[in-house]
Amino acid sequence: MLSGVEVLCHSSIRIDKHLVMYFDPYKISEEVHDADIIFCTHTHSDHFSEEDILKVKNDRTIFIGTEDSYVKVMKLGFAEEKIKIVEPGNIYELLGIKFETIPAYNIEKQYHPKENGWVGYNVEIDGIHYYIAGDTDLTPETKSVSCDVALLPIGGRFTMNAKEAASLVNTIEPQIAIPTHYGDIIGTHDDAELFKKLVKEDIEVKLYF
Repeated sequence: MLSGVEVLCHSSIRIDKHLVMYFDPYKISEEVHDADIIFCTHTHSDHFSEEDILKVKNDRTIFIGTEDSYVKVMKLGFAEEKIKIVEPGNIYELLGIKFETIPAYNIEKQYHPKENGWVGYNVEIDGIHYYIAGDTDLTPETKSVSCDVALLPIGGRFTMNAKEAASLVNTIEPQIAIPTHYGDIIGTHDDAELFKKLVKEDIEVKLYF
């Protein structure tokens, strides 16, 4: 289920299954130019990194993101037909990949306002659903997600913390849970260990760093 899945750094995720997909590429070490699809959850610089998008982009790459990313990604040399703008709460299909956009926002904090229309992605690949939550709090929409693998932020302050993320995992019960959004800008390995400790024993937790 995790074959071809890797959390590279922070919230930067690479999935290589038939197609090479990046989610919020960030701090990419080399120019690889291997992306078939780049998914962007929102336009904060640690999720929409122009430098890192250019490191994975090639002539065939399709960019998927929210409305506020359109002008930015056009300036990076993407042709209009290679840009797919999405809104929260919808289902899309592209290159044979079906995905749902899950609203990603803060409830009381103002870092990620709901009105910005930022998203997480629940992507179906070979019948397996991978939920990449983006920067979000524990919300009613996140509690309704059905997935096999959940990749959730645990750093706190800007997003849900380790305890809240574990609570979400225990509610939606994926087969595998993977913490993200820690170890770089905010959050520590201790947060990841706490998350792992609080998740139900029958749910596998995978730590990448």
